[in-house]
Amino acid sequence: MGADAATGTRATNGKTALARTLNLPLAILFGLGVTIGAGIYVLIGSAAGRAGMHAPIAFLIAAVVMAPTAAVFAELVTRMPVSAGEAAYVGAGFNSRRLSLLVGLMVMAVGVLSAAAISRGSAGYIAALTGARTSHIIPAVVLVMGLITAWGIKESVTVAATMTVIEITGLVAIIVVGAWNSPAVFARIPEVWSGTTSLAVMSGVFSASLLAFFAFIGFESLANIAEEIKEPERLLPRAIFWTLVLSTLLYISVVWVALVAVPREDLASSGAPLSLVFERVTGASPTLITVIAIVATINGIIVQMVMASRVVYGLADKGELPALFGTVHPLTRTPLNATLLVTVATLVSATAFPIEALAEATSRVTLVIFAFVNASLVLIKRRREPSTGFAVPDWVPMVGCGLCVALLAIDVAG
Repeated sequence: MGADAATGTRATNGKTALARTLNLPLAILFGLGVTIGAGIYVLIGSAAGRAGMHAPIAFLIAAVVMAPTAAVFAELVTRMPVSAGEAAYVGAGFNSRRLSLLVGLMVMAVGVLSAAAISRGSAGYIAALTGARTSHIIPAVVLVMGLITAWGIKESVTVAATMTVIEITGLVAIIVVGAWNSPAVFARIPEVWSGTTSLAVMSGVFSASLLAFFAFIGFESLANIAEEIKEPERLLPRAIFWTLVLSTLLYISVVWVALVAVPREDLASSGAPLSLVFERVTGASPTLITVIAIVATINGIIVQMVMASRVVYGLADKGELPALFGTVHPLTRTPLNATLLVTVATLVSATAFPIEALAEATSRVTLVIFAFVNASLVLIKRRREPSTGFAVPDWVPMVGCGLCVALLAIDVAG
């Protein structure tokens, strides 16, 4: 095994390998980019329509479900810092290549479905700005994002990081201006908890929590770029926790400002919900926030496609998918064949299914994956396999698995 001192690139048996070029800030911005772009700009209207003034509780529930699983990923990524992380974790925990492949394919499906959902959300904002038909916008968005993903990991993540800074600025602006112009933002906080003893209210909250869960999907994508991060055993756990904490704070704040500023019916029916919120809280043209929302959603597409293509690459590199998907192009240093596969699958999904169906399917598949990942760490810990990095108590993966299964059960019962 050799390494290029300038790029951190590893090469095994003459095969071009992925380059370790990402530091902690870029890793955090990658995690925030896939999480925030995938969630709040796209699904805030749908969540508000289901839970009304109680929508912040739905986002809090989703964060609570995510927390133990985030800790589990933080330990597992230090044990196995590889692409196609979830598949590797499940394979090691259950000692099953078939189950590893199944989970890897599910992770790829999550990336594709999520990118497709965000593509439809992005098209809604672009249509609001340009007046073009979404049926024309969606294919163009997916294909351009596929080209950026194929460009190079540092280049594509740097583009995504820049977009992440812009999208977070837009969310902070909505929070600050909304709180400044609407004193009711603070006075009406008790409404979040009012009526939560009602079965009908909580049914709406739990229904919204499945969509809110989609909004938090992203931190686990960091595990799938582990082979391109410097010192992954030390930096990845930090990036995972920072991503979850910052996303939770932004989500709950933005959702509440939006609900105070705009009636739930208007939010639910809007194709560009945060543009509508910005217009109501500032009285200004929504053009600026619409542009920011387009940047945010495009960013989400890029990072999901990066993640999905790395999962395909990782599975092929281990011999579980055809070898042509496990090659890295010597010029771009990216898995071009895997990226092409993900781009085509995203395009088909985005043109075939509505956004809520894509988001709910993504959430359900992700919950299944997370349950398997948590169970894998339970089995690894029972075998007393040592960990030299970050480690959680034995009960954490048990709780994480139980919460994922419980949310799935509530969804099925509902």
